[in-house]
Amino acid sequence: MPLPERFLDELLARTDIVDLVSESVRLTKKGNSYWGCCPFHSEKTPSFHVVPDRQMYKCFGCGKGGGAINFVMELENLPFKDAVAVLAQRVGMQVPEFGSSPGARERREKILTINRQAARAFHRWLHGPEGAEGLAYLQRRGLSKRTLTNFGLGFAPNGWDSLITELSAQGYDKRDLLDAGLAVSNKDGRIYDRFRNRVIFPIIDVRGNVIGFGGRVMDDSNPKYLNSPDTPVYNKSRNLFSLNIAKTSKAGRVILTEGYMDTISLHQAGFDSAVASLGTALTEEHGQLLSRYFKEAVIAYDGDGAGIKAAQRAIPILEKAGLKVKVLRVAGAKDPDEFIKAYGREAFARLLDQSENQVDYRLAQIQKKYNLTDDSQKVAFLQEAAQLVSTLRSAVEREIYGGHAAQTAGVSPDTMKLEVERALKARLRKAKKQQERRDLTPASQLQPRARSLRYENIRSARAEEGLLRLLMLDPGLADKMAGITGAEFSSPLLGRAFDALIRRAGEGLSTQLAALAENFDREEMDHLAQVAARPESVANSERAIADYISIIHDGEIRPESGRQPEFDEIMAVQKKYQQKKAYMEEKT
Repeated sequence: MPLPERFLDELLARTDIVDLVSESVRLTKKGNSYWGCCPFHSEKTPSFHVVPDRQMYKCFGCGKGGGAINFVMELENLPFKDAVAVLAQRVGMQVPEFGSSPGARERREKILTINRQAARAFHRWLHGPEGAEGLAYLQRRGLSKRTLTNFGLGFAPNGWDSLITELSAQGYDKRDLLDAGLAVSNKDGRIYDRFRNRVIFPIIDVRGNVIGFGGRVMDDSNPKYLNSPDTPVYNKSRNLFSLNIAKTSKAGRVILTEGYMDTISLHQAGFDSAVASLGTALTEEHGQLLSRYFKEAVIAYDGDGAGIKAAQRAIPILEKAGLKVKVLRVAGAKDPDEFIKAYGREAFARLLDQSENQVDYRLAQIQKKYNLTDDSQKVAFLQEAAQLVSTLRSAVEREIYGGHAAQTAGVSPDTMKLEVERALKARLRKAKKQQERRDLTPASQLQPRARSLRYENIRSARAEEGLLRLLMLDPGLADKMAGITGAEFSSPLLGRAFDALIRRAGEGLSTQLAALAENFDREEMDHLAQVAARPESVANSERAIADYISIIHDGEIRPESGRQPEFDEIMAVQKKYQQKKAYMEEKT
């Protein structure tokens, strides 16, 4: 069953959104609200808006928004119940035991328990006769007993049902293991262990939960490395191996590696800020996760073609997340693990301190594509380099790195400066045209970002939004809205929100946006926050309600009201767009 609504209302009443957000975002008061740089995406100009009167936040950059519970869910990547528990602990409240339902929450807790028991079994087997081969392999890789323990490394025996048998004795059935991703089923319906004859690397989240596993095979089987599938507790795009340890590092910079062994070897050598992605390329979610704990990232991927491509993909992701990015060139070895074994910890520390600025690294990669003794290829190199340099925000950076490219090609800095300026002007023209197109298509601006939530009738939807805002501002207005229900709304989302707010108002519960967090998903809350953030006044509210309801019913404004609908702005801007379009066509 869901958590009691009055408990949630009390929790939200005790939680001040400004105080909560201020713990992770530097806010500046402007008027009656607060602004700061969004914690969910990289930005230099604050677009993250916190409104204490409405106990909500909204980012006008990335679109995320909601109340206190949504903020914790998004920031910590937590499900609803866990976010509530975090807030409850923060204000000294006890979450009611009967608030846990037997659905998704119970399923999640069961999977975490199964994973914990599986990790214990794998670790025990590593040090038993079943794991002799795996233990020998890890010892050959130079891992100490302490490291094996710190990372909880284990071994999956070479049998079809070793783990199934182990956990069945603890009361779990095969369906539980399928749900946790620890077992697989073939086309004949036979269920067997996912991990067999593999060294096991437990994947632990930042809260210390075992959420999945990685396994390295002991023979020539493929794949060489096998990871848990996505489950209710594990998503490889949102988690990083060893971040649970690295987040406490005092190094100030995270070291990104390509795999488990590189990361573990670095930790054993004293570089405790190393992490690895989990069988997937670095994602924006990874970048945002890292930016919560670090200001700088050093990419320490392998020096082969695949490693270079992966580094090139990772650089813009990390920069977008607000991290200063450097790239480590591992000379004389194929990866950090091999380098440390060959040259020692101190040599790697020096190499780390000499990590290359990501711009110089990318310029060097561009240079490799061209033969600079050939004039035509030299021109092509300078043009591509100019495109890269033109993306840099600072004029000083553009001059410095443009100079580096000029020196490489043997041309004057002034010549390269002109090429960079040309590329920059072209980039700005393109951006301006894109912005103009957005400005001149108001209908698209009024639509939800999520395609699945798009309005079929914008005019009606704007009126529906108005009713929602009035309810959020003054629940006492619910009685004035008796002439309509959410079923009459053109937008199903807005209709559901309206019915929920009407019911809550009738029961004396809060009608603020934050109160809807349990019954609407993140995309829906993002849009409802956008709706709530738009201006609305309770002045002449009865007349406004009548107008809104009239528009929803038949698209007409009652002439006696004398109210000019805000929707006419759409028509005005569209007319302006048509006039400009006609002018440009005539001009051309």
